Amino acid sequence: MVMENDEAARAAAREAWKLRREQRRQKQRAENVGRAAKMHEARIAWERAGGKPVAFEPAAGVWVGCSGWYYWHWGEGFYKGVERGKWFGHYASKFRTVELNAPFYSWPTVGTVRGWAKAAGRRRFVYTVKVNESITHTRRMVGVKGLVRDFGFVAELLGRRMGCFLFQLPPSFRYSAGALRRVIAALEPGRRNVVEFRHKSWWRGEVYDAFREAGVIFCSCSGPRLPGELVKTAEDVYVRFHGTTRWYRHDYSKEELGEWARKIAACRAKRVWCYFNNDREGFAIKNARELGRQLKKLGMG
Repeated sequence: MVMENDEAARAAAREAWKLRREQRRQKQRAENVGRAAKMHEARIAWERAGGKPVAFEPAAGVWVGCSGWYYWHWGEGFYKGVERGKWFGHYASKFRTVELNAPFYSWPTVGTVRGWAKAAGRRRFVYTVKVNESITHTRRMVGVKGLVRDFGFVAELLGRRMGCFLFQLPPSFRYSAGALRRVIAALEPGRRNVVEFRHKSWWRGEVYDAFREAGVIFCSCSGPRLPGELVKTAEDVYVRFHGTTRWYRHDYSKEELGEWARKIAACRAKRVWCYFNNDREGFAIKNARELGRQLKKLGMG
């Protein structure tokens, strides 16, 4: 009876957590509409004042980091003994780049983006920014050119701190010739646009050829039920590490990372962007460091 009561209590706690999460997500989605409108106003004002896009070029070479840096469960590991207000500084002292996941859920404000630039200080630090879900998931890349331009204003605000824009499509987004044209047409030329698909139907020659012609970076993925191939469609390559059999939980072995390191070194890309999204147990930190070491041994650094 005691065990049954404990299990019921855990189940109730899980359901309560799911409800709170969904309520929070609904609030974020509602707020994204207003935030996007304000970003649009800021972009228009900037353009009327004579602002023009500038393509900043990060240094050639290897950029390895994590998909996010603020995880409470890293507090007793990577951030042990570090005040929460100094977590970013600690992260930036170990890595030169981070892939920001938060903008996917909450459209960033102008003030927030300027805060990112300021936080980097004098470090040679670069941000990759995950594009808001209102573009990739809610509208599924339909009629989003204006929104993409508005979100692209993030690059003007970040300046030399800007790395790539990551467009992650949902697992239900399957390949079709029309969908491929729609994705490419929605992207803003001149940006370092990375597209991540979560359905294996997109790993095909027609997609690679179209991406090469448009200068779009195909996101290679290490993830459950996805082809573990390194795909190069531009002068840069981009790899996300989610886990092999379970999302976000896998601890990559040295052998697994060595295989990826050899593929990366062989592709001769101008820049290599690698981000670890397996945040559970701090595996992302450990694995990112190991991949960086292995790439350095292969003459990349």
